Amino acid sequence: MQELIRKLVEAWGPSGYEHHVRELIQSEVTGLADSVTVDPLGNLICRVGQGGKKVMVAAHMDEIGLMPTFVEKSGYLRFAPIGGLLHSTLLGSRVRFEDGTIGVIGVHDVWGESRTKVPDLDAFFIDVSDGNGNGSIQPGCPATFWRSMEERGTRLIAKSMDDRIGCAVAIEAMRRLNKTTPNEVYFVFTVQEEVGLRGARPAAYGISPDVAIALDVTATGDEPRNARMAVRLGSGAAIKLHDTGLVVPPAVRDWMVERAKADGIPYQLELLTLGSTDAAGIQTARAGVPSGCISIPCRFVHTVSETVDSNDVEACVRLLVGLLSHPVPV
Repeated sequence: MQELIRKLVEAWGPSGYEHHVRELIQSEVTGLADSVTVDPLGNLICRVGQGGKKVMVAAHMDEIGLMPTFVEKSGYLRFAPIGGLLHSTLLGSRVRFEDGTIGVIGVHDVWGESRTKVPDLDAFFIDVSDGNGNGSIQPGCPATFWRSMEERGTRLIAKSMDDRIGCAVAIEAMRRLNKTTPNEVYFVFTVQEEVGLRGARPAAYGISPDVAIALDVTATGDEPRNARMAVRLGSGAAIKLHDTGLVVPPAVRDWMVERAKADGIPYQLELLTLGSTDAAGIQTARAGVPSGCISIPCRFVHTVSETVDSNDVEACVRLLVGLLSHPVPV
């Protein structure tokens, strides 16, 4: 599964420009679904099974990035965010444009005030010079952050674990189900989550599911002086109870917890005080959809070194497969 994760996290696909990732996922799911479609917004929808309760499983394909807005006479690029950028992580970061150009982010007065204070976004710029006076990057050319995946024991470190690791969990679950489920499952690889859950809402409207499960990363509380949070890296799948956009219905919570207990899957309960997932958008589709979330614990979210544990990833796959292998009781 590591090589699948590597291909996904190293792919290029900021919000609104997920086409490369979608093509990659389509190649991976060929033969694993009964039908594969792409909706008008770009969501990839894979149906497995037919006739039982409709279950929507959502994992978003997009990643945070940036958009050049202006080229200075010197050639440096000013930019705007695509999704939630952390200003404290920008200086020295590498970005990659769709044509393969690598840029480096700099900041004004790097050895002055910017050394001890986090500047506003307008103090940053991107260097894309090649030394020959050539350049193809103009305003409107989106970029993602760039770093290859590394492994440290069971720890996997990369950009865009948020949420390519959720996509990997969904793909692996499809493999293990092998088209066998008593439910009608729609695996949806959504677009534009990082800019407002924009893909999940219309996908849910079209599918009209009975219940939904989002797959996404969550923060951890095991870093020094971090926010007090019960989720720890390496302690199993995180079953969401609450976040800023979603209160999980008790029936959905109990469905997940009871399946984890029955299958001997390590799990932990997640209460997230900042952020949300596609489930927050799905729950208000049409007349309402009971929605929950299986979260993959992740350190350093929205940086180029998002870190997950392969044991947690495996626990999330097992939990999802277990839920979908039995008739949905909610």
